[in-house]
Amino acid sequence: MKKEFSQKIGFSFISLCMFLTVLFLFSIIFFIVVNGIRVISWEFLTQMPKEAMTAGGIAPAIVGTFYLTLGSIIFSLPLGIACAIYLCEYSPKSYVVNIIRFSINNLAGVPSVVFGLFGLTIFVKYLGFGVSILSGSLTLAILVLPLIISASNEAILAVPQSLREASLSLGATKWQTIKKVVLPTALPGILTGIILSIGRTAGETAPILFTAAVFYLKGYPKSIFSEVMALPYHIYALMTEGLYPDKQVKIAFGCALILLFLVLLFSSVAIYLRNKHKNIYGYGN
Repeated sequence: MKKEFSQKIGFSFISLCMFLTVLFLFSIIFFIVVNGIRVISWEFLTQMPKEAMTAGGIAPAIVGTFYLTLGSIIFSLPLGIACAIYLCEYSPKSYVVNIIRFSINNLAGVPSVVFGLFGLTIFVKYLGFGVSILSGSLTLAILVLPLIISASNEAILAVPQSLREASLSLGATKWQTIKKVVLPTALPGILTGIILSIGRTAGETAPILFTAAVFYLKGYPKSIFSEVMALPYHIYALMTEGLYPDKQVKIAFGCALILLFLVLLFSSVAIYLRNKHKNIYGYGN
């Protein structure tokens, strides 16, 4: 009787925590939608900013956010998966490898502004890329690299050892086993890491503040070495540096709503691919 009562208390506490979490989440989304939907229009999505950022649209910021997010994933995904493969399949079990794993986990907790300063020092100044899409994408790639490595690492470790043994017993090499068996099976878990990375990349302000973003551009970026407008920095600029808060705050909420939509769009594609491969192979998170 006492155990059943304790169990009910535990389940009630977990249910309350879940309810509060969902409540806070939908409250934030509701607040953004209510305040941002008022300024959303076709012109807002397709035009350039006008009249000291108090009119017009946010098209360059939308394009810039897309470029930075896509660029960061392009740079970080191959490196993250390759590192996870080495740690799980090739690295010897040693003290050095444990230090590497520990360092990766700690790197995930480093404040984003530190990555911004690193990107400013290395990519913008030392390598001479300047304030550009390339510098911002590389900085964001380093920012999300630990997250992708950790997610890929867990996904690869979750692949049953029996699948590896069956492939090797049929004459496949170790790399063929990894390429044809391990990676396809672990892909749903890897895509989970990509989903989390997209959400963090699209919403970061500090790294692109030093490496890629500018307050205003008259047109769209022409190359990877061009400066770029981005939604997170645009929101920050409108809320902190604007001279017409009555108009600019409304635009900032509209930017936040569009940013939320873009993150959901990117994540939905990744979730679709994850579920598709999960149904095919029957494994994965």
